[in-house]
Amino acid sequence: MSLTQTPSANRVHIGFFGRRNAGKSSLVNAVTGQALSVVSDTPGTTTDPVRKAMELLPLGPVLIIDTPGFDDEGALGALRVKKTREILREADIAVLVVDAAQGMWPPDEELIALFEESNTPYIIAMNKCDLGNAQCTVHNAQLLECSALSGENIHELKERLARLVPQNEERRLLADLLSPGDCAALVTPIDAAAPKGRLILPQQQVLRDILDAGAFALVTKETELVGALARLKKPPDLVITDSQVFAFVASVVPEDVPLTSFSILFARYKGFLRASVHGVEALRNLPAGASILIAEGCTHHRQCDDIGTVKLPRWIQEKLGRDFAFSFCSGNEFPEDLSPYALVLHCGGCMLTEKTLSARLKIAAAQGVPFTNYGVCIAWLQGILDRALGPLDGRY
Repeated sequence: MSLTQTPSANRVHIGFFGRRNAGKSSLVNAVTGQALSVVSDTPGTTTDPVRKAMELLPLGPVLIIDTPGFDDEGALGALRVKKTREILREADIAVLVVDAAQGMWPPDEELIALFEESNTPYIIAMNKCDLGNAQCTVHNAQLLECSALSGENIHELKERLARLVPQNEERRLLADLLSPGDCAALVTPIDAAAPKGRLILPQQQVLRDILDAGAFALVTKETELVGALARLKKPPDLVITDSQVFAFVASVVPEDVPLTSFSILFARYKGFLRASVHGVEALRNLPAGASILIAEGCTHHRQCDDIGTVKLPRWIQEKLGRDFAFSFCSGNEFPEDLSPYALVLHCGGCMLTEKTLSARLKIAAAQGVPFTNYGVCIAWLQGILDRALGPLDGRY
């Protein structure tokens, strides 16, 4: 992946929702100008969410998601509806596609209620208006008659979507922690879990943010860190390390040099660092046998000494001197019922949108389950959490 590409997690996510055969897939194809989704007169053709990252003017980089019919039936239908609900957690904008000739049905009303409950901006696209007999019901949202077949109002639909893009205050990974001319040292282990021939996404994005701040970067493996620091005329202004070598790096880097981790920076960037700091204290009092859910946003191939499934469980049990029951989820999977768990331990979320992580945090908070982060947890286990948070100076 090049530094010029926009990661999916940083794109505006637009979900297309609606009943079977309302024309969702046709409308997605019309909006994108590409045949992204299979189109058929047979209801329920879309059985799994279809995703496509692309540039969509005038919005810019987006991720389009075509979802299965929300009124699907039977056991398989229930799974499709569940997947639709999961997609809604990450969608920044929702498009409710309604067959204009049939008007609003109860599943459409249910979707609108879910949009409003999740504070997701939405548009009601009354599709197939070219067929006549449109039955429009006005709701508390922008409503637009359009046609995927004729192209009527497709441009207007894209313009309205652009106006719905949330205008959040820009949050930086670490550029606000650096001044022009500063040196940031990145410690990036290259082990069996490292992707061949490239850096992982958090390292790429941190490196880019350093350059955007007018600072410069020193990138090294932990095995070369001592020699790299010795070559500098003065210590770096900030050291960022992979969390799994936190203890070693902390022992090498002088105490007066600011030190943090990629995972902690991403937890701050995604808006859940404060909750993670509060949540990690729950580890101290967990009884033996308590269940811990370890959640990762990516679905990479697990190696023999994987950080999430192997190292973290081992470190937690060694530090606290008791055994726990660990469960794991990855990618877009995340249970709505957290009652079996005493703690959620989440990765930095570089592959997930801020809204997705916010939704997960809300699920945990509503059910009284503490929520923390890989980097925060590892720093806490190794007794260096205060130091790891120090460079942030409370800015989270």
